[in-house]
Amino acid sequence: MPSRIVAIDGPSASGKSTTSLAVARRLGFDHLDSGALYRGLTLVALEAGLPRPFDGQAILSVAGETGLELRADDGRYEVMAGGEAVGGRLRDADVTAHVSEVAALPEVRSWVNDRVRKAVRDRSVVVDGRDIGSVVFPEARVKIFLTATPAARARRRLLQQGEAVPEDVVDRETERLARRDQADSTRALAPLRQAPDAVLVDGSALSFEDQVERILEIAREAYGIGRVG
Repeated sequence: MPSRIVAIDGPSASGKSTTSLAVARRLGFDHLDSGALYRGLTLVALEAGLPRPFDGQAILSVAGETGLELRADDGRYEVMAGGEAVGGRLRDADVTAHVSEVAALPEVRSWVNDRVRKAVRDRSVVVDGRDIGSVVFPEARVKIFLTATPAARARRRLLQQGEAVPEDVVDRETERLARRDQADSTRALAPLRQAPDAVLVDGSALSFEDQVERILEIAREAYGIGRVG
């Protein structure tokens, strides 16, 4: 069966990963978070003590030595290194601090895109990231650009972290996300942008369930999938 791809892109803190996972489960598709592979590369680069500024070829060499790969497991793709799932180490503070630098390297992006394409071959997968519909799978039948205002995303992120959300804290996070949006959308390599044929889903005023249902409606219609349950 040819691949059935639901490509979900969007800015930081737009809820791509949690929304994509929910959509995948409801459709009976696998879920692949492309950002996890960038984090995996960052992790092995840091653990190998590679000097900065990072060199793309050096990172890929370490990735080969450690056997870094994506492996499908029970509906999700796990990042593996040394034959074991990397798991929560992908969210280490050092990884978060350096992943943008690693992801900006042309060799790294080419490597990740190639692995993602191979991983989903002949499968039904919801893939989320920042350039999935525009670069990785421009031929995907379903492309979603999931966004929300910086303020809405800031408040959502702080609530997910279990933090109090006084307005000054929300304002600082809003400013930080706005700067990240500007940087991501103006970078030279694979800038964050909505593919011309992607459907814009603005979750600023939507509940999580409404957001998921909107994307499910689009995917079911595109792939002729009936509602289950």
